[in-house]
Amino acid sequence: MPVNLNKPQKWKADIALSVDMYNRWFMDFAPKAFRDTRIEATKDVKAALTNTANLSNITPNILRLWPGVLPTLRMSSCPPLAVDRLIGLAGVSPNLVKNLEQNKLPVKMKRAELDADLSKIGEIIEKMTDPDIFVWINRDSPPTEMEIHRAATIVADRLCGSVANPIIRNA
Repeated sequence: MPVNLNKPQKWKADIALSVDMYNRWFMDFAPKAFRDTRIEATKDVKAALTNTANLSNITPNILRLWPGVLPTLRMSSCPPLAVDRLIGLAGVSPNLVKNLEQNKLPVKMKRAELDADLSKIGEIIEKMTDPDIFVWINRDSPPTEMEIHRAATIVADRLCGSVANPIIRNA
């Protein structure tokens, strides 16, 4: 017979000990795992900003070249856009967006239809880009390195926040 199976009066104490152990582990290791992931995500966001000319060039060509940029673009909007919300707002195929989210293009979509839908996605992202994060969007001067880094960190934090449980579970 397993330990304590017939002693339910001891379960609460065991559960409390287990929760305490997990909480200690979480406080010791989860913040580092999350920060490490955010550092990598910040690098990816900076690359996305570079590839999109700091969000001023979200064209079908850019999205074809870097389809994996879509999660970053979704998290760059105000409010951040869920996949289904982007599909609805842009009026595009769920298959297209789900492929882009996996860093690939749909194989059976005709080029003209693909470009038309990528244009729709770009228009939604440009319209909804968060001006409080990307402070350079409606001004004449280019962004500073500090502004780019700050924006990249915020978007990276949003990206990590949307996958925080898997990050922590993997740690």
